[in-house]
Amino acid sequence: MGAAVLPLLLPLLLPRAAGGAAVCGSCPGPLRNDSVVGRYCASRAGTESHGRCCRDRGARPERLLGLDLSNCSLRTPPPGLAQAAAVAILDLTENPLTTFPDSSLLGFTNLQLLVVPLALECPGGSSAWETVTLSGNSRLCQGQRNPCNGSTELAWPCPENSACAPDGPGLVQCLCEGPFHGYKCLREGTFPVLLFCGILGAVTLSLSFLLWGTQRRKAKTP
Repeated sequence: MGAAVLPLLLPLLLPRAAGGAAVCGSCPGPLRNDSVVGRYCASRAGTESHGRCCRDRGARPERLLGLDLSNCSLRTPPPGLAQAAAVAILDLTENPLTTFPDSSLLGFTNLQLLVVPLALECPGGSSAWETVTLSGNSRLCQGQRNPCNGSTELAWPCPENSACAPDGPGLVQCLCEGPFHGYKCLREGTFPVLLFCGILGAVTLSLSFLLWGTQRRKAKTP
């Protein structure tokens, strides 16, 4: 039984990888000194480079400040980009990017400077940024605006008992206001944590016994 249960429990027992560690190594080479991220990291005290990332020195868990993905031969947004959602600066220049969907930056609420190839528009459109400027072969998208505070009408209104919150350039999310929760924030009261954990534990144990019984039958079959 122990052998069957262990694979199910490993994801809960093992510590998670530090946030953003994988995306920092998604492009070969160290942080480029001439990139906007490299210059930012060099000018800020208490920072260090890790792969293509700039992060707070000694922070645990790692707090990413910038990600340099310039000159990485990217044609599409890299896998795992969401791991860098905490960054304030992102450099995507010198890449043959043909498309960059707005959803690629879902959750990037801290992003204040995005540099993309000239062929691309700023995600969310120019209205999602305070300023959009051109510099050589790059487009600089600076100062992410809060779409919930703008005069532009949202694509969809938040339901009753919820409030609009930014979720990336030009993106919003609707967060339930207490004590409401659930689908469209229609349920009132606290979330039943104990009941949820009890059901989850029962399902996990049931699956464990099922797998254990299956393995025993296979072992007894000549």
